[in-house]
Amino acid sequence: MRAVVQRVSQASICVDGQICGAIESGLLVLLGVGKNDTEQDAALLADKIANLRIFDDEQGLMNLSLIETHGEMLVVSQFTLFGDCRKGRRPSYSMAAPPTEAVLLYEQFIHEIRTKQIAVATGKFQAMMDVTLVNNGPVTLLLDTEKRF
Repeated sequence: MRAVVQRVSQASICVDGQICGAIESGLLVLLGVGKNDTEQDAALLADKIANLRIFDDEQGLMNLSLIETHGEMLVVSQFTLFGDCRKGRRPSYSMAAPPTEAVLLYEQFIHEIRTKQIAVATGKFQAMMDVTLVNNGPVTLLLDTEKRF
């Protein structure tokens, strides 16, 4: 699984002009599911993101996690995170999981986050979405369960 994690002061998702998910302070997570990913990957990534120490403490140092700050999370499915642009000009998505498999791991990831008592908002799986955010910091991190980066 791959994730782009952005610390935000607010974020929202619209589908067909209607807001379907919104948060205040917390994390926006763009989540890609690969064809070799498992439930274990979903649990590992959820735990990693929930416990990332990327929020400021009283001294202004990034020492606090989303759990410690009681922040929220907005999760957006993003198969294009598995786009391979090494050849030619058209990305290949052959490493992305098929939608029928990806949706299960996307939902597993959300379930794992909710078990940590984190409020989660979501987009709509496989929908065309407009994402609006205010990146706080800016703080943006890339995570990959296969540790490719």
